Amino acid sequence: MEIPDVQYARSGDVAIAYQVVGEGPIDLVFFRSMAGDVLSTWDHPLSERHVEGLASFSRVLMLDKRGTGLSDRVREVPTLETRMDDVRAVMDAVGSEKALLWSGHEGTRMAILFAATYPERTTGLMLLDPSVRGLRAADYPWAPTEEEWRRRIADVREGWGNREYFLRLLGEWAPTVADDKSFQDWFVEHMRRSMSPGAALAFFRTMMEADIRDVLPSVRVPTLLLCRTSERGEAEYIRERIAGAELVELPGLRGLWTWIPDDIHERTIGTLAAFARGIGDAREPDRVLATVLFTDIVDSTPHTVELGDAGWRELLERHHSVVRSRLGEFRGRELDTAGDGFFAAFDGPGRAIACARAIVDDLRPLGLGVRAGLHTGEFERLEGKLTGIGVAVGARVAAEAAAGEVLVSGTVKDLVAGSGLEFEDRGSHELKGVPGEWRLYAVRDS
Repeated sequence: MEIPDVQYARSGDVAIAYQVVGEGPIDLVFFRSMAGDVLSTWDHPLSERHVEGLASFSRVLMLDKRGTGLSDRVREVPTLETRMDDVRAVMDAVGSEKALLWSGHEGTRMAILFAATYPERTTGLMLLDPSVRGLRAADYPWAPTEEEWRRRIADVREGWGNREYFLRLLGEWAPTVADDKSFQDWFVEHMRRSMSPGAALAFFRTMMEADIRDVLPSVRVPTLLLCRTSERGEAEYIRERIAGAELVELPGLRGLWTWIPDDIHERTIGTLAAFARGIGDAREPDRVLATVLFTDIVDSTPHTVELGDAGWRELLERHHSVVRSRLGEFRGRELDTAGDGFFAAFDGPGRAIACARAIVDDLRPLGLGVRAGLHTGEFERLEGKLTGIGVAVGARVAAEAAAGEVLVSGTVKDLVAGSGLEFEDRGSHELKGVPGEWRLYAVRDS
């Protein structure tokens, strides 16, 4: 197969490298879990075979995530949210309205979040050995412990880029080819070209912190899970939480790749193709994952008394102008306004937090103490509005905030792992009218 030309899509100020392979009737976005370098894919017949297999039934959009491969290196640590933006940018660049997402391991977290956030652009999910949490927990025993992560990160700091380190990784990840000299040479160069040592260190830290367990019930697109026998427990956990998900075990697969043993590769491609062709036309989704923001002015009555009706009206107009300007800047959608409060929605929690902080900071010089609350959850879309218990949660979170404070639910905190944001634990709260206890966190000033 002729190697496709490398092209670039703009995702904000970042250039994302991608290639288009094949002309099948179904669009498929293929991004690797950790390492990415679209050109080195074509330097080894096994990886080339895998892409050709995908292209036998689809048009493959293969990209290097920001900070990896041929895509722009970036100063900030890429988050799941910014990587979702990158996928949309590539899809937009090639005119793809909807696509299947194919990834594995850590990469499945972003794919799951994308499907829940943008169901109208997701045909389905195909995930290999899926993972949804970095740190081990009582109900998630498959992830490494904190001590294991510390050792792993120390190894990355000391060894990334060295041939000896990469050969140790190869022995863990693909033992069936660990002694193959040609595969060793390809693997070492592929990994070196994928990420710099600093980018790798930041990436592993983000892997450790991420947790998208709360998002799983919000996935409502056809989902296929493939797993090694050793990873079946983790895959079962995910299957039970995504409605209608299918699970296929790959007996005999050792290591992280499906495209190494001939028989398993053929079975994998056949399974993926059958799943892709079996997906019918889905109805327009009426539920979506979103982050809601509620703001209001604390102690507005004394301001009204002090300024009088006319003065308060003028100040309120300035308040509304500031809030709407910031919503536009951070891609927020105003859903409702009542008195001195705003209700808005975002497609990413990081942007929602940045917007809330900017609003609070902008209004402080006007003498206005604004509190803000955020929650990420699944909402029903009804006539352009968002409804459901998540709206009540967001409003109650805001009610717990103090003047000048941005307060978030635990789900929001978990989804911005790697962003550099710091939080202060405010403990568990009972939110009026909302079942259960909710752990809340205040966003710390940078």
